[in-house]
Amino acid sequence: MKTFQVERLLINYKTLEEFKRFKEYGIQELSMLEDLENNMVENNSESPFYGIYYGNSLVARMSLYRIDKKYDEYFEPHQDYLELWKLEVLYDYRGKGLGRKLVDFAKSFQLPIKTNPRINSHGFWEKMGFQKVRYDMERDLGENPLIWLPEGVEEQNRTQ
Repeated sequence: MKTFQVERLLINYKTLEEFKRFKEYGIQELSMLEDLENNMVENNSESPFYGIYYGNSLVARMSLYRIDKKYDEYFEPHQDYLELWKLEVLYDYRGKGLGRKLVDFAKSFQLPIKTNPRINSHGFWEKMGFQKVRYDMERDLGENPLIWLPEGVEEQNRTQ
């Protein structure tokens, strides 16, 4: 039985080429490609992307950004938190626990996590222990973020 490992992805042409296989391919990857073409990004640049390979193929990925506590509008006490984006598992590899493995990896930092789920993915996030935030029109701007709270952390109470 093959064990799947989460690893930080290198920002290079091979990784960017593999990203094209994912539905959520967009501005972020295109700007990375631009940086590469301008020789600004090296193979060892800090990448926000993490992924799981099956053999030589990238089959699951997510981006994970650490947000400074001065921008924290979600958690009590105020603290750095993670923003998880673009979690995606290629169709043929779904149902094998790879999405859970990526989320568990993010949770291992023991920081609160915020994500903006795609349509039809709420069930997955609820299984992963995420919860809806109390909607705040100014802060959430039409998004419906979900959060995960490590022990000792609560959602901010934003009522004035």
